[in-house]
Amino acid sequence: MISGTTRIIAHLGYPTETFKSPLIYNPYFEKHSIDAVVVPMGCRAEDFPEFLRLVFRLSNIHGALITMPHKVTTMDLLHELSTRAQVAGACNAIRLDEHRRLIGDMFDGEGFVRGVLRKGRPVADTKVLVVGSGGVGSAIAASLAAAAVRRIAVFDANTEAMHGLMARIRQYYPGVEVAAGSRDPQGFDIVVNATPLGMKSDDPLPIDVSRLSSSTFVGEVVMKQEITPFLEVARARGCDFQVGTDMLFEQIPAYLEFFGFPTTTASELRSIACIS
Repeated sequence: MISGTTRIIAHLGYPTETFKSPLIYNPYFEKHSIDAVVVPMGCRAEDFPEFLRLVFRLSNIHGALITMPHKVTTMDLLHELSTRAQVAGACNAIRLDEHRRLIGDMFDGEGFVRGVLRKGRPVADTKVLVVGSGGVGSAIAASLAAAAVRRIAVFDANTEAMHGLMARIRQYYPGVEVAAGSRDPQGFDIVVNATPLGMKSDDPLPIDVSRLSSSTFVGEVVMKQEITPFLEVARARGCDFQVGTDMLFEQIPAYLEFFGFPTTTASELRSIACIS
């Protein structure tokens, strides 16, 4: 039941038709009698800076989830940013602190790393290949660096974006070895497809799968289908893997902690979510 005491978390993006977060958070809030609600709010890019300032003037606003196309724009509109957000160059969560300052963080990568760890695979001191240096790839690389991987190789046809991400990792995590990667996955403990490849049936595979070892852990970010063509090949080669929706469900406990709500597990969220 929404009332005058309900804390609002705005879900800001455009368009809103594909938003899944309200279908996960709100059943959880209801089950645990948490007086909060996630509300989708469609906001076009040209209106976003002004609208963000206005929505945080509401007396019952608690925070915001930020999705496309606003994750990068948000960076210049806040008072404080986490290291993860600065390395990623994007922000997908905002909360108010006790002085009503806007604090930003990025949890896409945190969800990915928590998923890998939950599957019993180590992250610290590993060698990782991240294919894709856009928003999701940068966020995953940032969280992997924070988790003390030994080496991160980044591969992207957009060399400007790739080298920009590499420079940010070196700046904030000088203890992590950073290199330009390739489509060759040989020698890596973890390989991540952080590109849209797999959204379409005729997309090429993101790496040279003939060079993929059965001991390599493979991660996917595409959520259109659970087993993408890339994961299908990785599974056939004997690799352990993580599907795209794992990252979504694993990051929500981190969001709940960020917003100061009781946290949970990805398993509980999957069991109560109103999505397949």
